[in-house]
Amino acid sequence: MMSSLVLLASLSILSIFIGVHDFTYEILIESRIPRLMAVLLTGVGMGIAGLIMMQISQNKFASPSTTGTIECAGLGIILCTAFLPETKIFYKLFIIFGMAMIGTKIFTTILDRIVFKDTMFIPLIGIMYGHIISAITTMIAYDQNLLQELSIWFAGDFSAILHGKYELLYAIIPAVIVAYIYANALTIIGFGQDFSENLGLSYNKIKNIGLFIVAFLVASIVTVVGQIPFIGLIIPNIITLINGDNIKSNLPYIAIYGAIYVLICDILSRILIFPYELSVSLISGLFGSIIFMYLILRGKNNA
Repeated sequence: MMSSLVLLASLSILSIFIGVHDFTYEILIESRIPRLMAVLLTGVGMGIAGLIMMQISQNKFASPSTTGTIECAGLGIILCTAFLPETKIFYKLFIIFGMAMIGTKIFTTILDRIVFKDTMFIPLIGIMYGHIISAITTMIAYDQNLLQELSIWFAGDFSAILHGKYELLYAIIPAVIVAYIYANALTIIGFGQDFSENLGLSYNKIKNIGLFIVAFLVASIVTVVGQIPFIGLIIPNIITLINGDNIKSNLPYIAIYGAIYVLICDILSRILIFPYELSVSLISGLFGSIIFMYLILRGKNNA
């Protein structure tokens, strides 16, 4: 844990000093520190959202990016942009959260009706479901002449993060605290409804709390940053492979390593074609897909 914190601190300091302009107090306050905080909060939020989604669905490959949650949040963004353009961002967050919550709830309802719950079958259904939502989003964006805004959302990054434009991400902190409070209950429902109810837990209540946390975390991040894939998939998988499935004990590790992963992707996006930037979603997608393939092949080998 200590070595991880040292690595996180070192990368954070490096991130602050990367940039085209000379390092000044104004740039530090207005750009570098806000960007760093946005990166860290995104890694923490998406990592924990992925861990909770894994437990709720009882599937290692379920995450906000493979269950349609991110796509539903994107639909919420397009709806707000098209029909409520003057609404304050705080109110937009609740609309986007509502879309993410409803979309995730629909997916879990579909999941409950599936008898054949193979490890790869469930995320395959989730990806198909996400593509359907994306198609609806694209259709609305095309009709409302918002394809450029949609492309910006797909290319999620931190280049536009400035002081006064990222503070919504601090909403992640209370959501993480709620996740920690209910961590043991969320761990138990990962063993199934019968097991949970035999221990006196209200399975549906805890499940809905978990969905609430996931949807709120994803909505907060997507509203400010856009879509950044694979964080909620690979980080929880790696940590649970090492530490097991206890959410409470895994939360600090997933928060730290989620932040480290996004920080590395952000640093690489800024230095690979310096002084220009690549999209963080591109870097995360590249690394994430490689790690995801390894996890799939590893699972088959173990089976």
